[in-house]
Amino acid sequence: MAASDSAPRRFGDLAPSVYPGERLGLPESGSHSVARLGRRIAALVVDWALAIAAGYLVFGFNPWAAVGAPDGRSWLPLAAFFVLQLVFIPTIGGSIGHRVLGLRVVPLVGGWVGLWRPLVRTALLVIVVPALVWDSDQRGFHDKVAGTVLIRA
Repeated sequence: MAASDSAPRRFGDLAPSVYPGERLGLPESGSHSVARLGRRIAALVVDWALAIAAGYLVFGFNPWAAVGAPDGRSWLPLAAFFVLQLVFIPTIGGSIGHRVLGLRVVPLVGGWVGLWRPLVRTALLVIVVPALVWDSDQRGFHDKVAGTVLIRA
């Protein structure tokens, strides 16, 4: 059997990776390894708390009184979350929650993450569903579409 006969012909033929990030050329653990679920969730909690605080400080948004409010103020934390992601991912390499927990958002091709990747990533993240769809490298759909990966710094 020739070497070309044993090569996968379809994506589904790829052997499962031993650890998240193996196919991306990332280490199994330590610096530059794929961020695990616990840190991701903790970073999201930090970012969401900051978004609620920003809504309260800037607009007087009360998260307990605004649930289902007819004036549309219940969207303020989501808008603040969106803006915070767009500002901090390209400037400091991740959201405040990411950086506090020692994580970074990096493009797969290397270099600066740019402006369009955070925009696409965050737009998909705020509709939640893409973040719930993962691949074997523990990258959400929002990261796959944006061409990014969340790694440990």
